[in-house]
Amino acid sequence: MTHEVHSLRQQFPMFSGPNPPAYLDNAASSQKPRRVIDRIQRYYEKEHCNVHRGVYKLAEQATSLFEDTRKNVASFIGGVDPREVIFTSGTTEGINLVANTWGDTHVQAGDEILLSISEHHSNIVPWHILAKKKGATVKFIPLDENLRLDWEEAQKLISRRTKIVALAHVSNVLGIIHPVKKLVELARSVGAVSVIDGAQAVPHFDVSMKDLACDFYAFSSHKMCGPTGMGVLYGRQELLDAMPPYKGGGEMIAKVTIEGASWAELPHKFEAGTPHVAGVIGLGEAIDFLRSFDRKAAFASDLALGKQCFEGLKGRKKIQVFLQDVNDWVGILSFHHTSIHPHDIAHVLDADNVCVRAGHHCAQPLLRSLNVAATTRVSPYIYNNESDLQKFFEGLEKAEKLFAK
Repeated sequence: MTHEVHSLRQQFPMFSGPNPPAYLDNAASSQKPRRVIDRIQRYYEKEHCNVHRGVYKLAEQATSLFEDTRKNVASFIGGVDPREVIFTSGTTEGINLVANTWGDTHVQAGDEILLSISEHHSNIVPWHILAKKKGATVKFIPLDENLRLDWEEAQKLISRRTKIVALAHVSNVLGIIHPVKKLVELARSVGAVSVIDGAQAVPHFDVSMKDLACDFYAFSSHKMCGPTGMGVLYGRQELLDAMPPYKGGGEMIAKVTIEGASWAELPHKFEAGTPHVAGVIGLGEAIDFLRSFDRKAAFASDLALGKQCFEGLKGRKKIQVFLQDVNDWVGILSFHHTSIHPHDIAHVLDADNVCVRAGHHCAQPLLRSLNVAATTRVSPYIYNNESDLQKFFEGLEKAEKLFAK
């Protein structure tokens, strides 16, 4: 671990003081650096008011901060037009927005929606709801023996009936980086739109909408050192322009009469009501934080810890580590113990202040395909170190000794 990456840990209040937690549940949510916490506090203490409404100085200042963050996000994801950046409550709402607008308008009976078997429920359930409503069919691309997307099956499953291809950039269970660029091109070849869940990708490495050339891309603030309840949906302008509003209320209108209403231009058409202003400003600060250090070096640290965990687990007799290799990967690792339930492992670890995830990780179809009901997941991030992993392995050994008795 480089000195720069090591110094990042010191910027997180969670890890100050005696006996800080070995927090290894970063795929669920990351911790927040002091500068993000302070920035949100300063907004509430000195800058708070509603945006896009008041003509007084404080309101104009808050609106400027809000819209400057939109420009910051647009730059962060590859230099897109800020009008293509929609603020949401998170990845889940971003995907639901697409399903309930573009999907509701364009999907018809007999159409197909193509997903992968490794999707988070947030990228499955909205499509099931849409398919049931419209009489469409949801199909799933399986994984191959190396737990990578089965490209041959993907090519067989996609057809002119496919209207939407939705895929996670990175699996939240396996940590595998899927070949989304290839799948976006495949979707375009049959006239389908692509919807990418970037929740696990954006925290770890730079993404460019211009490079991916996808139609929609959603991600969450809380997994990338920002506040909860905040997210982003990127959408190509021509698609967003043609889509109906997702919610009705203040700010998203151009005009309202007793006969009807007309809609505001992008991006405000999709941002009804008072927005999460503090969350937006906090997200902007989190992006500035991520830009303040060498992200490639930090990602290399994530991978090094992930590989150390992988090597330490794969040789244990009663532990099944599903991955065969750790190429195209972000360091997220799930494993199954043949004698101990994941919840029991997590409880023993918790007694030693080690935080890991246990359960189905909102990915039940994937776990069924792996023939397990639940796993234990370890997901290191930029502030973790070898001491955290040491505590994890000590706790795991304690669990094995305890349940062996």
